[in-house]
Amino acid sequence: MVALRRPPIPRPPIPRLPVGPDPLRRVHVPRDLASVTTVGAEVDPREAGMTRGAVERIWTAAQRVYRSGVHPALQLCLRRHGAVVLDRAIGHAAGNGPEDGDAVPKVPVTTETPFVIYSASKAMSAVVAHLLDERGEIHLADRVAEYIPEFAAHGKDAVTITHVLAHRAGVPNLPAEAFDLDLLGKPDEILRILCETRPRTRPGKLLSYHAVSGGFIIAEIVRRVTGRTIRDVLARELLEPLGFRWGNFGVAPDDVGEVGLSYLTGAPVVPPLSTLLTRALGVGVREVVELSGDPRFLTAIVPAANVVTSGNELARFFDVLGHGGELDGFRVLETRTVRRALAEQSWLELDLTLGVPLRYSLGFMLGAQRISLYGPDTEHAFGHLGFTNIIGWADPERALAGGLVTSGKPVLYPELVDLWMLMRTIGREAPKTARSPLSLL
Repeated sequence: MVALRRPPIPRPPIPRLPVGPDPLRRVHVPRDLASVTTVGAEVDPREAGMTRGAVERIWTAAQRVYRSGVHPALQLCLRRHGAVVLDRAIGHAAGNGPEDGDAVPKVPVTTETPFVIYSASKAMSAVVAHLLDERGEIHLADRVAEYIPEFAAHGKDAVTITHVLAHRAGVPNLPAEAFDLDLLGKPDEILRILCETRPRTRPGKLLSYHAVSGGFIIAEIVRRVTGRTIRDVLARELLEPLGFRWGNFGVAPDDVGEVGLSYLTGAPVVPPLSTLLTRALGVGVREVVELSGDPRFLTAIVPAANVVTSGNELARFFDVLGHGGELDGFRVLETRTVRRALAEQSWLELDLTLGVPLRYSLGFMLGAQRISLYGPDTEHAFGHLGFTNIIGWADPERALAGGLVTSGKPVLYPELVDLWMLMRTIGREAPKTARSPLSLL
């Protein structure tokens, strides 16, 4: 049964991540997995064209990911034809980190526990941008400087909103000073840093993942056009009408204690990988985890990185898009807008920030026929990855939407293949269907 309310999660002081004796920084995995498993409201899978055996095989694959010992908590929710066929959580929201001793209280995770989803937040920012474009309040082909004139400094006058959404704006990184948490309450100061940043490449020319900068640019455009924060727009236009409890940028101060903790796990990251990740993220992996647990981060608006949500609500968010912009009788976007948002902008082009070939649309990571975040034969799937093993996605050909949230932040660990196999299992056990409004993409 699902816990309706629990005591606030104790938030240890920052920093809280010393390196322990275990080189892989694993957590304790109970022998009896049922004792740390919560099951939410699930329909009979036959109502959604699946079998109970298929659902259980998927959950068995998810349990293997948890058994790797690098995720204190794991949530997985799958929706098919709009119905929840799997909604489960396993592990602890707090108290079972690599350095937590027996005296630290262990807080069980539930399907309702919210977590920071890091870069998967970019999907929410993109939806707000596409919503304003649909209404004619902005045009994606417009130059950013038309809305933020001071952004044109240092040759950035040619950067368009499309460039920002497609990770081609040429400003993938921000200086270290931008990661001062005290600046989050000073949006004008963050904007000054953005405007003074010099582009690394000519706008539109090369693909280079914008880990943080793009979100702040989109949010400032939203503020100047609507007079409201991107948090307010997302809440009013999508989250509140559809009854979401979470899913926005940050949380209210009173809700900080509800947010599950993230933990640095897995093998230590060393050069050259650590150098690559620091360049991509702006700070080191350890700093990312430490910053994300700070109340200043959790209550601020970091449009590319601090959406707080559960696996259940992450799946539901992507189900809105998978249904062509409408769910439960409420339309957020026109289907044509969703189709345009998913138009391919990069086809397995080398991402100069991440160092791997990826497919991007305007705000989303696209699937592929062979090598894909969403399993094999998922060319029409779309979603976004969050640091490190968080995935929110929709697969229109399968009438499927999913949310996978993990609280461990490993970069390298031997059982990484289990995550890959989980996504393959989902694709295999949920056969293709032609009933989705986006199935002909």
